[in-house]
Amino acid sequence: MSRVDVRKTHKLFIGGAFPRSESGRTYEVTDSKEQFLANMALASRKDARDAVLAARSAVAKWSSATAYNRGQVLYRIAEVMEGRREQFISEVSDSEGVSSRKAGAHVDAAIDRWVWYAGWADKYAQVIGNTNPVAGPFFNFSVPEPTGVVAAVAPQDASVLGLVSVVAPIIVTGNAVIVMPSSSRPIPAITLAECLATSDVPAGVVNILTGAPAEVMPWLAEHADVNALDLTGIVDEGVAADLERSAAGTVKRVRGAAPHADWQATPSLSRMRAFVEVKTVWHPMGV
Repeated sequence: MSRVDVRKTHKLFIGGAFPRSESGRTYEVTDSKEQFLANMALASRKDARDAVLAARSAVAKWSSATAYNRGQVLYRIAEVMEGRREQFISEVSDSEGVSSRKAGAHVDAAIDRWVWYAGWADKYAQVIGNTNPVAGPFFNFSVPEPTGVVAAVAPQDASVLGLVSVVAPIIVTGNAVIVMPSSSRPIPAITLAECLATSDVPAGVVNILTGAPAEVMPWLAEHADVNALDLTGIVDEGVAADLERSAAGTVKRVRGAAPHADWQATPSLSRMRAFVEVKTVWHPMGV
């Protein structure tokens, strides 16, 4: 007698748990040849609201952790991904229609990207912040602090490398993120969620909503408890402009769309700098 395959149920990742969409809706995901791969949860506004609550509750603890500790946590994610490397390669190959060799290069780059940002965890403040020259019996210095809750859209054409490239710089600086992965290639994102859940990332720091950005992102752009938007994965310039206008109502920081970014290129500090606020402290001398 042949055994029955154990089929995977793909869910959302909110607050460290894997709930189904409250709406009960799903959508079909196919491979590059239009062959069925899986049914994915279709996130709703209620799911987004739950994700905002989870992210907000996680910010205080995560942002107050030492930079060294955050670096350790990101490195741990790389360790867990390395242990599931073959699974990621298979999923990326199926999702993106590329060879196993090319998929392996993407996965290795994603793992290395966690390590790259982990190395900057206790260094970026020294580069972005500084002691300012002033005239008078006092001195001041500027230090970067996390913005808070960031809603992001990952690239649509880079299922795992693009996702990691968006998420890692947001959380390494102490923010919490609600991210929508590629809607057509979401399976590696849920596998990444399983890596996050079994690493040391506190619940709520990363929340992953699969589905249609056009349905969820307008609501997140207007949400008063979301502090910033990363529109990297938005392809339509008109949609990106509408989201920026919506975000203006609650004075959010917005990083614009980058649909043609080269994710194999070496990252820069700009993604970390985009989601920190610089606080300047003045102190008298000789007192």
